[in-house]
Amino acid sequence: MSAAAIGIVVAAFVFAGGVSGTQLHRFLPPEHMSKESRDVVMLGTGMLSVLASLVLGLLIATAKSAYDSKDTSVRTFAADMILLDETLRDYGDDALEARRALRDYATKLLHDVWPDKPASPYIIESEQGFKSLQRAWEEIRVLKATNEDQRRLVDAALAMSTALLRQRWLLIEQSGPSVHVTVIAILVSWIIAIFVSFGMNAPRNPTVYAALLICSLAMGSAIFLILELDRPFEGLLRISSRPVASAVANILPEGR
Repeated sequence: MSAAAIGIVVAAFVFAGGVSGTQLHRFLPPEHMSKESRDVVMLGTGMLSVLASLVLGLLIATAKSAYDSKDTSVRTFAADMILLDETLRDYGDDALEARRALRDYATKLLHDVWPDKPASPYIIESEQGFKSLQRAWEEIRVLKATNEDQRRLVDAALAMSTALLRQRWLLIEQSGPSVHVTVIAILVSWIIAIFVSFGMNAPRNPTVYAALLICSLAMGSAIFLILELDRPFEGLLRISSRPVASAVANILPEGR
């Protein structure tokens, strides 16, 4: 289910909780709606509201931090591919095969992770794409340096290609969710309970229902934001493909 759909469902449940609270007057005995009883409910609701606010802020901060980290990793990965290609270009024509393999990998990465219709919220590469990166690394390993300058270039290229392999696995391992669905479910249950108590202490009129609706939509949008940030490779806030597209454009031109 998409983040937007989950946000709408959460808003609907929260609003339903608020509306159900306004109807409890009909079923609760009068002594349960006394001033003393309402004070206890309001006190408990206030404590729960503070706790829910803290958890909600923590979840948004966690999801945003993870999103920014993955965005930075993608930009660094793309920049390292360009730098590796420039190093191989300085080496000479003997590095053309390695550059071709690197270009193939960058092209496949762009297609696999940023397709026209996103199929996954996480990084999923084709096996063929990974083999292209491995082939580039193997081609660099067999390069023969004929002078000191070429030796330095080969050593630098080998170090960068090894770092790319490591960064690739880190990107894949870090692309999973940073916010557990159980935490969100518990938070939503708290919010629903809070809205039920709001409804219990509110009169039944259009202004109250409008306020409950607006607040419910705000809660749903907060959950939407958390889930959207936690799925960085799909949706409205998808990490930009521009760095990798730039790498594809700057690596060895087609036809060479």
